[in-house]
Amino acid sequence: MSKRIFLTIVLVVLAAVMVAPTLAQEPVTINWFVGLGGGTSDQQLEAQAQVVEDFNASHPEINLVLSVAPTFETAIDTLSTLIAAGTPPDVIGPVGVGGSNRYEWLDLSELMEANSYDLSGFDPALVDLYATNNGGFSAIPFGVFPSVIYYNRGLFDEAGLNYPPQEFGAPYVMPDGSEVAWDYDTLAEIAKILTVDGNGADATSADFDPDNIVQFGLNFQFARMRLMWSDLQPETTYYDAETNTVAVPESWTQATEWLQERIWTDHSIPSTSYAVSEAIGAGSENVFNAGKVGMAVAPLWYTCCIGDSVDNFEWDMAVVPASFDGEQHVALDADTFRIPVGSAHPEEAFVVLQYLLNEAVPVLAPTYGAFPARAEYQQGWIDSNSARYDWDVNWQVAVDSLGYANPSAAHHESNLPNWSQVYDREFSLQTELFGDSGADLDVAAAIEAFQTDVQTIVETTSN
Repeated sequence: MSKRIFLTIVLVVLAAVMVAPTLAQEPVTINWFVGLGGGTSDQQLEAQAQVVEDFNASHPEINLVLSVAPTFETAIDTLSTLIAAGTPPDVIGPVGVGGSNRYEWLDLSELMEANSYDLSGFDPALVDLYATNNGGFSAIPFGVFPSVIYYNRGLFDEAGLNYPPQEFGAPYVMPDGSEVAWDYDTLAEIAKILTVDGNGADATSADFDPDNIVQFGLNFQFARMRLMWSDLQPETTYYDAETNTVAVPESWTQATEWLQERIWTDHSIPSTSYAVSEAIGAGSENVFNAGKVGMAVAPLWYTCCIGDSVDNFEWDMAVVPASFDGEQHVALDADTFRIPVGSAHPEEAFVVLQYLLNEAVPVLAPTYGAFPARAEYQQGWIDSNSARYDWDVNWQVAVDSLGYANPSAAHHESNLPNWSQVYDREFSLQTELFGDSGADLDVAAAIEAFQTDVQTIVETTSN
């Protein structure tokens, strides 16, 4: 029997059990639902099964049951059915911020207070990621992925450039020895020097040929539009829930213009055509992994995706530049576990949640590729990746970046009505900007049209 068929059968059986009325029993059964954000690979299934076995052995009063949806689409359909029937699972995850936007989650503040839950093991900035408008908490941190700069040491050496700063607040040292602020203006200048054509001219030269680029200076690797906006300048005013209105901040128009200039004037960021080419992106848009870009701004999960660097080139990490406001901000992806509103056993579910966020971390984090939010478990992740990338990467950059994480209101996946359709509209703007006609894009008009469309999406959903 194939894995997909087996998982589907298990899912259907468990879903039927969860929908049907249950009789009071001991121990209390807690259903852990997986499928909204990973957890379905063979290795992850094995690790999760081990966690269930270990938990049940040490908690005789609770029977933890694992339910796995084999695909994201199946997870959405099944979970929506269970919630509509009033029989949601008790614990859901791993799930990211964006994946959480479809559902309502239990405010954990009362359970945290009742259990004297200790938050001292987390950087306060990570806790703020899950703070709600009413002073509660929708979740507790598990795996975190701060944005960092991955840079190709060899390409910097060839260009005669100093490496970017690895400490927040440190300046960048230019080739002439002068020190300048490490901000996005400096990043743009360094990216031009690192962008080279087939004749060896860089993008600062009058002889540079933008139609024959063989190496780019910068990429926002695998980033969606709102993540790039939040890298350049995080904002809290995009959506006002009280008035149900959308307003694209002026800084995001500025950020779009900044990106357009890098792509089409400096030519230091690859357009889509370059990114998907075999010569630059190896047909996958993974240009940093192909060794064809000097710097990539990306969340820490990207460490999983640069295995081709081994035996080909050495990379390291640097801190992201100061944003447009001159302050240090770090966009951060995050996965965790949540208790949905409507769980029949929230107290027992919180016992499971505490276990997943602590004792289970050494088992789950490596298989999820998750950098642990709890400081005590981070060294294990570092040791594992140091063995894979064995050229003395400065992992402390990732640790230090956590303290600058954007809060929930400024997160690049913060919720608004019909989030998925808004997300798609953001991507259509990105497609215009990076597409072949992006040089001629009227940014102001495009942003105005985008805001109008998103407002319509939000109003249609809320009515």
